[in-house]
Amino acid sequence: MVAMNRVMRIGSALILAAAVMVSSVPVAQAAGGTGIAVVVNGVPITTGDVAKRVAFMRLQKAQGGEAAARQQLIDEVLKRQEILRVGMSVSTDDVDGAVKRFAAGNKLTVPQLSMILDKAGVGLDHFKQYVAVSMSWPRVVNARYGGGKRLSNEELVKRMQENGGKKPVTTEYYLQQIIFVVPAARRNAILSKRQAEANASRPKYPGCEQAKVFAATMLDVSVRDLGRMVSQELPAEWKPLIEKTEQGQVTTTLVTDKGVEYLAVCKKREVSDDAAAEIVFRAEDLESKKKGDEDPNSVRFVEELRKKAQIVNK
Repeated sequence: MVAMNRVMRIGSALILAAAVMVSSVPVAQAAGGTGIAVVVNGVPITTGDVAKRVAFMRLQKAQGGEAAARQQLIDEVLKRQEILRVGMSVSTDDVDGAVKRFAAGNKLTVPQLSMILDKAGVGLDHFKQYVAVSMSWPRVVNARYGGGKRLSNEELVKRMQENGGKKPVTTEYYLQQIIFVVPAARRNAILSKRQAEANASRPKYPGCEQAKVFAATMLDVSVRDLGRMVSQELPAEWKPLIEKTEQGQVTTTLVTDKGVEYLAVCKKREVSDDAAAEIVFRAEDLESKKKGDEDPNSVRFVEELRKKAQIVNK
């Protein structure tokens, strides 16, 4: 996932830490202590928090010591407060899933990852808090700034000229979402049953026009028309499933915070129009930005929050 790119930079360091732990060589522990280091809009950051962030930065091989760690934590408190204010936080399940995928990507289980982070003086909870903000904050920035400015006609023409005068070709999809709802309070009790029901329904799916009638024959199943999307707009977790699904068919299931879902591909075709070209070019720009510095809109937004904040160093 895009928001985890920065987190993934510590993968090799974690593997190294695992090797060190197995060989029984002590890894530096974060300094103890729970005194107040900074208060941000009434929210305390403890000296223990700062020590954990210093240890985390060491794993990331990031420059800076205690002062840089304090600044990171101040910015995270400001981001978290804004995320909660606008109601754009990812769910606990989203964070747990991201951490599980991160661990698996480093050939670790979550308990093994937790042991390594504890050994390094970071701790799993501190890591999860970092992941939660990293995943949620881009939503807030995109909502504030519209996910990036639109290309002008002149810019669009220029980009097409750079592309040999041709509009890029992409795949257009019309999608429908089928959700086997799982209430949070009953998730542990019925998730497996709902997965089985969703999988059993897939071969019986009658097509997009009859989907709502089909859903009405089952318990707690909802259908949403997602409309038109091109390949570059597909959610990362769904993209590989959608791309290998033929028109009129449904994807395999995916467990989400809503329950168990699959998507139907109502229509699928290659397109090369101005709207599609703009989306392709903007996606290319975002990819380039991901490989470079932090989003300037994010930097601007945090600076604005910082100017309004009450920050008291202890």
